[in-house]
Amino acid sequence: MNRRHFMGALAAAGTASAATTPKPYRIEKLFKTPEGHPNAMEATPEGLWIAEQQSDNAYLLDWKTGKPKRKLETESHNTSGMAYGGGFLWMGANGKSLFRPLKPTDKDGGEVIKCDPKTGKTVERFPIPDGGGVHGLVYHKDTLWLTCFKWKALAQVDPKTFKVLHQIPVNYGRAHGLGIDGDAIWCVFSTDYLIQKLSLKDGKVLDEIQLDKAKDPDPHGADFHQGSVIYCDAGMQHPNPKLIETPTSGGIFRIVRG
Repeated sequence: MNRRHFMGALAAAGTASAATTPKPYRIEKLFKTPEGHPNAMEATPEGLWIAEQQSDNAYLLDWKTGKPKRKLETESHNTSGMAYGGGFLWMGANGKSLFRPLKPTDKDGGEVIKCDPKTGKTVERFPIPDGGGVHGLVYHKDTLWLTCFKWKALAQVDPKTFKVLHQIPVNYGRAHGLGIDGDAIWCVFSTDYLIQKLSLKDGKVLDEIQLDKAKDPDPHGADFHQGSVIYCDAGMQHPNPKLIETPTSGGIFRIVRG
């Protein structure tokens, strides 16, 4: 997409946002994660993958019980965003961890770490296309979608080369968890407690869920599973990040519409 088309799509996305009609919803708690600070997730038939930001461990959780089926120690750092696909686990790493002692494998800046889903060992590392950080990843049709803060966009990349194949604009900052819904993608905007469904083609806003900051769990990692958006509360305070404990921190939640 060239700059003229990209800017045109941005304008169209902004116009569409105002036309969306809020729908009633309720929040259902599914379970709590093992360590209580999840900041990334991806739904698979085998189970729910989550990444804990404090330790950078990845877990595969049982859908029925929330109990770990697998635990992996990874070389990710300050994890935010993850995906599973193509036979690999993909971890969004955002610089030296704020919540544990430094490891030799920690690095400055953002990158995506390709991991073995059985051992957690690093297979390959890729820089973020815009040179910034990354808070959301999702695997779709042999490609990866990820958040690009500097571009204020979602980028679709070739997972073998990380060459950008396509990008769509977003209208809010701190884009976070992502989930594919047909020809659209759900994107969490954590600061705004807003979750938007965007056209994969041009970023047009097709639907949105405005969460209640006063009572709803803080949205971080997310996915779309069996017709509903699911998301996690990392138990973190912003803009100066620190771990906190609240009644909803560490929880995995489903948003039920209607």
